[in-house]
Amino acid sequence: MDTAVAETIAPFDLHAILKEGSQSGLIPELREALQRVSEQLDNDFRDGRSAGELLRARAALIDDVLRHAWETLELPEKRIALVAVGGYGRGELHPHSDIDLLVLRDGENEEDSRSLESFLTLLWDLGLQIGHSVRSVEECISQALNDVTVLTNLIEARLLLGEQGLLDAVAEGTQDTEMWAPDAFFKAKLTEQEARHAKFGDTEYSLEPNVKGSPGGLRDLQLIGWLAQRHFGWSSVAELTANDFLTDAEATTVIHGQEFMWRVRYALHMITGREEDRLLFDHQRELARLWGFVDGDKLAVEQFMQLYYRWALALSQLNEVLMLSFDQAVLQAGTADIVLDINEWFELRNGYICAKRDSVFEEYPGALLEVFLHAGNNPQASGIAAETIRLIRENRHLIDDDFRRNDQNKQLFLEVLRSNNRLTRQLRRMSRYGILGRYLPAYGQIVGQMQHDLFHSYTVDAHTLQVIENIRRFLKPENDERFPVTSRVARRLPKIELLYITGLFHDIGKGRGGDHSELGAVDARTFCEDHGLSRRDTNLVEWLVRNHLFMSAVSQRKDISDPDVVQEFAEHVGDQNRLDYLFALTVADINGTNPKLWNAWRGSLLRQLYTESKRALRRGLENPVDKQDWIAETREAAAKILEYRGFTESELASLWQERGEDYFLREKAEDIAWHTEAIADHQDQSQPLILVRNGVESSVANTTQIFIYARFDIGTFSRTCSRIEQLDLSVHDARIYHGRDGMSLDTYFVLDSSGKAVEDADRLRHITTYLNDKLSPETDSNAIPTRLTPRRVRSFRLDTETSMRVDPVREVSVLEVISLDRPGLLARIGEVFVEFGVICEAAKIQTLGERVEDVFCVTDTERQPIADEQLAEQIQSAIRDTLDSQESQ
Repeated sequence: MDTAVAETIAPFDLHAILKEGSQSGLIPELREALQRVSEQLDNDFRDGRSAGELLRARAALIDDVLRHAWETLELPEKRIALVAVGGYGRGELHPHSDIDLLVLRDGENEEDSRSLESFLTLLWDLGLQIGHSVRSVEECISQALNDVTVLTNLIEARLLLGEQGLLDAVAEGTQDTEMWAPDAFFKAKLTEQEARHAKFGDTEYSLEPNVKGSPGGLRDLQLIGWLAQRHFGWSSVAELTANDFLTDAEATTVIHGQEFMWRVRYALHMITGREEDRLLFDHQRELARLWGFVDGDKLAVEQFMQLYYRWALALSQLNEVLMLSFDQAVLQAGTADIVLDINEWFELRNGYICAKRDSVFEEYPGALLEVFLHAGNNPQASGIAAETIRLIRENRHLIDDDFRRNDQNKQLFLEVLRSNNRLTRQLRRMSRYGILGRYLPAYGQIVGQMQHDLFHSYTVDAHTLQVIENIRRFLKPENDERFPVTSRVARRLPKIELLYITGLFHDIGKGRGGDHSELGAVDARTFCEDHGLSRRDTNLVEWLVRNHLFMSAVSQRKDISDPDVVQEFAEHVGDQNRLDYLFALTVADINGTNPKLWNAWRGSLLRQLYTESKRALRRGLENPVDKQDWIAETREAAAKILEYRGFTESELASLWQERGEDYFLREKAEDIAWHTEAIADHQDQSQPLILVRNGVESSVANTTQIFIYARFDIGTFSRTCSRIEQLDLSVHDARIYHGRDGMSLDTYFVLDSSGKAVEDADRLRHITTYLNDKLSPETDSNAIPTRLTPRRVRSFRLDTETSMRVDPVREVSVLEVISLDRPGLLARIGEVFVEFGVICEAAKIQTLGERVEDVFCVTDTERQPIADEQLAEQIQSAIRDTLDSQESQ
């Protein structure tokens, strides 16, 4: 779409450039000329010249190159036409975009065919990326009839050389009276857009968006141009504005938004040296540098991407409004309006909420909130009308301090949050149209704010609304199978709106520099007090925001089979009501952070912590579980299971005498029985015993257990982790028990690459056979995996961080490692353990996007904590050096 930006770059004089260049022949001269001009355009770009001017200058240069080549080869002027189509047809050509050409021919001539072949060969020899088709007028019309994409290319066709009459004949044969009537064309292009948006996740906020195809990208603007030109014959922003399809403010958004997206795409082509439209992580950092951003409270790349996302959102909103306008002008043209009255401010017109007059929001600013109540609560409403969306955006400045202090407006906002109908859809609309950010200024600061990692799949604002949508899902029966416990808990919450408020504020403090949980808790308390919530409700919301990461951290980083851990957590939570709210919030938060983050393992850990904490609260916090009682109960339960399998008390006493208390404290009775029976039948203790149990049989739901009973070897942990990874499995928990008889009982909880338990019987047998073979004493090679680190992970640099402390209760040292995820990480850490004589007693493995946060319980060879601070630092330094040197390689 022509934005009518004044062109200030002087056109290149190709003949002058060629005279300055070498005289070694046509192709070298033209190639050199193209190279010199490309370098000049790139320099102009770096100097801040308009991208639109540069694109038009490049297109004009290519026009001259094609004409020069055509004339040099003496191609005919009659019976043939050389036509620019696509972006080149619009006169926009990025550094490495395809040059799309259509050759129209009136009949075939052998001499012309040879000349045309020579022409195209010359262009390829020049290194130009030519996309071409050769058709007759009739073929062109026929293909346009059957393919709306062909027709779309022809809308912007531009004659370069040859017979104008051929292009005129195509234009006449493809007008809307001949094919693709306005309604059919509109529907087809809208379907195309929906499919394209779905391909890119239906969000402007992809981690690595496509500047051309993602929602809010250049293609959305081009669609507006195609529809305007096809239906109305308008080809410029000025014509759209003059005919009231664009307001002056929207026209400004189109012009500046298109220029921004052009600059991003130009920069991507320039820095990669190819046609690249994806804002990959590496490119994001380079573009942030080009734009002049520097690290502060937010990283430079996060500042740049927030700018990108806000422009993408603005252009996406504009696309939405104009699609609604085209719908009314094209699909509803000539039909009578169906109008239903709502109140003095609004009516329902053809299924859309409409303001009754342009002055509604000026007369009653509270209508800026009330309109979303009607859109949500009226079952006949499909949405908000385009003209009303415009009025909302034009009047959102009315939401100021006085508006926010108005008690009626406060109640309207709370009514939105208490709505039982389409709540998240209305909150998304309020966010898109700028209302939510005006009413909650702190929310306005997080709009488009990304976190430069693989853990957070969404910007902070998108994540916030996703969390609220997840909470809503817990209330719907169709989600009971996926969230059986959470759904029951959420439905019995006394005030679900308190969870929505918590969801709104839990991450609102991000990007300000400081603990976002603390900052958000302050904002949440202020909101609750300003909106008249009771002291009890206010305290609950504030506590939830401050502690929204607590349950997740405990479940994934601590040993929740330890009753002391459960007791400590329950004491922190304090009561059942807080536990219920925190549990529902935690599940919603994890699922709203990254679709790949939630898996059966994380779900089982949270459910276990919730259930055990619930028991602790019911028992009374003043009556903690006695560990000896717990151990005795577990032994008794396991003995009862084994009694039915023919074991006597004396046999069990003999088999268990080498097992320490920790084994009976942390393992479930059914697992102890499983281990014991297999160990009793295992005759050759020189060979390892390998047991594998699938997710259905596992005592920890939805995970696969690998049990290894073998003679103790300090290197077993490293070798086992290496072999498990070679099976395309990931370790999430490891429990290692050393008996006084020199045998070790190791349990690894693993998931496959899709985050699920292994259920296939053949694969389970293969795992067992493979580990039996590779972990036998005869096989002493560690064989650390050498697979390539995934491209996305390689885009990040993360220096390894470690810490080590002594846990006097468990009598172990707790080692924490934060590092970049990469193949063989656990095996390499295990090698360091071997080097320093460190025994791994347990491990909790957590992968968060591109990073891992692993916790290891370790001892020295005497099974004592590593109390020597100098040795502890040497171990940590070796781990950091090992992992970071691997990353640099």
